[in-house]
Amino acid sequence: MSTEDAKNTTSTTSTTGTTGTTGTTNTAATGTTPGAGTTTGTGTAPGATPGADLTTTPDTDADTPTPDTTPTPDTDAAPGAAPDADADVLVIGAGPTGLLLAGDLAAAGLRVTLVERRPPGISNLTRAFSVHARTLEQLDARGLADDLVATGTPVTDLRLFGRLALDLSRLPTRYPYLLLTPQYEVERLLERRASSAGVDFRYGTELRALRQDAGSVTAELADGTALRARHLVGADGSRSAVRTALGLPFPGASVIRSMVLADVRLAEEPGKLLTVTASEDAFAFIAPFGDGWYRVMGWDRTRQADDDEPVGLDEVREITRRALGSDLGMHDARWISRFHSDERQAPAYRSGRVFLAGDAAHVHSPAGGQGMNTGLQDAANLSWKLAAVLRGEARDPEALLDSYQAERHPVGATVLRSSGALVRLAMARTPLRRAARALATRLLGTLRPVAARAMGQISGIGIGYASGARRVPDEPLREGRLYEALREGEFVLIGPAGAPAPLPATAPVTPGRLIRAAWADPARRDTLLVRPDGYTTPLQG
Repeated sequence: MSTEDAKNTTSTTSTTGTTGTTGTTNTAATGTTPGAGTTTGTGTAPGATPGADLTTTPDTDADTPTPDTTPTPDTDAAPGAAPDADADVLVIGAGPTGLLLAGDLAAAGLRVTLVERRPPGISNLTRAFSVHARTLEQLDARGLADDLVATGTPVTDLRLFGRLALDLSRLPTRYPYLLLTPQYEVERLLERRASSAGVDFRYGTELRALRQDAGSVTAELADGTALRARHLVGADGSRSAVRTALGLPFPGASVIRSMVLADVRLAEEPGKLLTVTASEDAFAFIAPFGDGWYRVMGWDRTRQADDDEPVGLDEVREITRRALGSDLGMHDARWISRFHSDERQAPAYRSGRVFLAGDAAHVHSPAGGQGMNTGLQDAANLSWKLAAVLRGEARDPEALLDSYQAERHPVGATVLRSSGALVRLAMARTPLRRAARALATRLLGTLRPVAARAMGQISGIGIGYASGARRVPDEPLREGRLYEALREGEFVLIGPAGAPAPLPATAPVTPGRLIRAAWADPARRDTLLVRPDGYTTPLQG
């Protein structure tokens, strides 16, 4: 389990010790950063910039019209069109999702402006801390994975409910583990990359309203400025001002209340590196950051407090004792919070020239640590499609942009189901549900194909799309590795050495800078066209 962006929560936090419709205007509620909620505290949280504001004000619901979600044709998709626009793409929200997306687009040669309501500085909370294998592959394709791995602790052994051990070292990837590292380390690397690529950062302001016309989107900001772009992406968290401005619903419900989490030191090391254990009335999760600090998350059925009720280390200790049988000598909490978690998903990820990604599009329980990872995969999927359209390389621009919804919405729905099932198993109380948990644990522990499928789903490397696109592993090439070739941000056409294949007429784009490569294995005679996000389908001939 993990807490992704403190999820879709309202929380009380204490910090101690170290540190739309085309042609209409839609009004946004007060925006918020990813992991929306009310978070208050004093001092400097891990990863924070000294003096940074530790207060995030929750959104108020806005009464907005239901938008026409019919996409507006991109009539000026050719390079150089809409010269009076302030940017090609305006991204709202500088969490991991927004930062990766903005960096990709800027690296593709597009003009990108990123708006963030926080003042400049690294994220001031350690919200998410689990980076899965597929996310590491995406970061490898951007030259960032090795730097991130150096900041964290790789974990290959997951112990669930005291019986089940999942061996992540069997994952067929260059990164066969779960990397435990604070979210601020992810943001630091992505922000550095985005800045180097030329992203225009606008900190300390937020979206108030937006309007669309046939060729652009105009965003009105809280500081009184208005920015016009050809497309806009809302990556601004669960209380998304962009989603609210569009009038898009966010159906769902709370899945669990009064969860507590803390960063602490332990006098005793846990028996396993990653431990999730449940008793009849409580469950707890402990994971190491690798620097002597541990993330502890717990839930007690007998204590269902409101989110704004203060939480102290004694309560965290008690929950851990109830679930694990020991508090492991917990001491020196540097951050403690109480929160609740929702399961929600927007019905549409696209409305005309506006897109939603990350927590703005979907939120779910913290089980599986998939929140930040799913958002980063959204960004990787959308960025190359926007770039292809805006550079005039898409054969069918509308179909390509629509494929973002077609590919990523089902993934979001699957994550909601799987993470919800995990947290309900952890909360199981009735004999029937506890028997179901025991059966699921037994099946995962004894049937290797079942365990492999579960690990593939959670890690992301087993996710494919109904379009036929499938993840491509880091294939050895005559020129090096595939994911090194993908660092150019372009399509890679791989074929037999000495027999370069033409770009098939069925390819979705006519890329201006196609990278050609050859298999390292001279016996391979097949041809693959690999998308910039590392997905492909076999091509004939």
